[in-house]
Amino acid sequence: MNKKEVDLEDLLLSLSPLERTILPLLHLSSVDKISEQGKLDMISLNRAFQFLGNKNLIKLSKEKRKFVKIDTNGILYLKKGLPERRLLSLLFDIKKIGLGDAKKRSGLSDNEFAIALGVLKEKKFVEVITGSINLKVSKEEATKKFPEEKFLESLPLELEKLNEKEKNIFQKLKTRKDLVRIDEISKISFEITELGKKVIDELPKFKKELIEQLSSDMIKKGTWRGKVFRKYDIKSRAPEIYGGKRHFVNQAIDYARKIWIEMGFKEMTGTLAQVSFWNFDALFTAQDHPVREMHDTFYVQELKGKLPDKKIVKAVKGAHEKGVHGSKGWKYEWKEDEAKKIILRTHTTCLSAKTLAILGKLKDKKNKRGKFFAVGKCFRNETLDWSHGFEFYQTEGIVLDKNANFRHLLGYLQEFYKKMGFNKIRFAPAYFPYTEPSMEITVWHPEKKVWLELGGAGIFRPEVTIPLLGEFIPVLAWGPGFDRAIMDYYQIKDLREMYKNDINQLRKIKFWLK
Repeated sequence: MNKKEVDLEDLLLSLSPLERTILPLLHLSSVDKISEQGKLDMISLNRAFQFLGNKNLIKLSKEKRKFVKIDTNGILYLKKGLPERRLLSLLFDIKKIGLGDAKKRSGLSDNEFAIALGVLKEKKFVEVITGSINLKVSKEEATKKFPEEKFLESLPLELEKLNEKEKNIFQKLKTRKDLVRIDEISKISFEITELGKKVIDELPKFKKELIEQLSSDMIKKGTWRGKVFRKYDIKSRAPEIYGGKRHFVNQAIDYARKIWIEMGFKEMTGTLAQVSFWNFDALFTAQDHPVREMHDTFYVQELKGKLPDKKIVKAVKGAHEKGVHGSKGWKYEWKEDEAKKIILRTHTTCLSAKTLAILGKLKDKKNKRGKFFAVGKCFRNETLDWSHGFEFYQTEGIVLDKNANFRHLLGYLQEFYKKMGFNKIRFAPAYFPYTEPSMEITVWHPEKKVWLELGGAGIFRPEVTIPLLGEFIPVLAWGPGFDRAIMDYYQIKDLREMYKNDINQLRKIKFWLK
């Protein structure tokens, strides 16, 4: 047996059932006919062609062509008529009609009516004078089909074969929602190689029954003995398989949650919508503070929330109006209606305020201690760009202990960020309305050679802790943004990439490992 015969034998032994089904049908030349006679869907057929191409039994070629096709609204308008056609039909007998009456009687939406009127004015079929629409053409001319209607009826058309007139119509229709779309279609063609012809000739003579896989039952019974196993080409390119996994943002959040729990913290949870009382008032944020205005905060209209028990409300009111623990407060009249407004939380610190209020109700003062954390989504009314978003994640934490001090705060944060992969951490003095002393956390970025700001921390002021706890206990608190850490790990340059849910990005992005 010469080498060529050995190669042919190897090829026959390596053919999958799919390939053995396709090979005798290649003489049909037509992909559709092969699919029909082989009773194979196009996915299986394409896979078989790829395998045969890898073995050099056929030469594959793919031609991509773009077609203009009618979209969902286009199909609807073919049945009901384009908005401009429906408006024009209304004017056949009336000749002149007011804008409001025309919109009402045409049954068009605001957007459809505006488009229809614009199109008819552009075609010089109508004119608008002092709030009325006047028909300017004869009924005979108005009943002729628009070029746009003829174009929609002629679809699908190959994009490259459109003439200039059709291209202009397509460009106009493309600006309107879901009238037309472009579909890219791949056309597969193939040519049988000389080696392929030899394999096709030898295939009917090949009577060996090949085993595709070895089962446990075959091993137990020994039925595999004397059988011929199909050969596999381990060098062939296999299709990529993407396993299911959590979104990379959720992976990062789970990791942060794991760190805090390992450090002995309990998790705080709460709703995204909160009463202003917990988000602002309980944290000693004045009711006339700019941060509470519409340009910073999302308010839920026409809804009012419930305030906690009167004792806490009275204590918070007193802190705002007169102060506590020697402070002077904000010196204004605090209003319950303002505190009852429902908002999308601007920070997770509202959860810390609620936790303090719960602990404040405990009769046993020895139990007014503990470590708590949260990792949650917050909302700010920001202009969306590469570095700002109207939603973001924050990691929140508080530690209540009569012996807690500023050095403990530095230690907790340093330990957390080291576990997050930041080895160089720096703290700098800062100002925040509800902590004193306060500081900012920055970490060193080795690639960019810069210090990145991550957020703030401090010790809650007495105006926060006394109304909620009933006494002054040192409460270490922090609430830095979490998105910056995620962006740094995944080398994401634009914040919007974190939330766009691009399937290709989600498939390729690495798993969160530290």
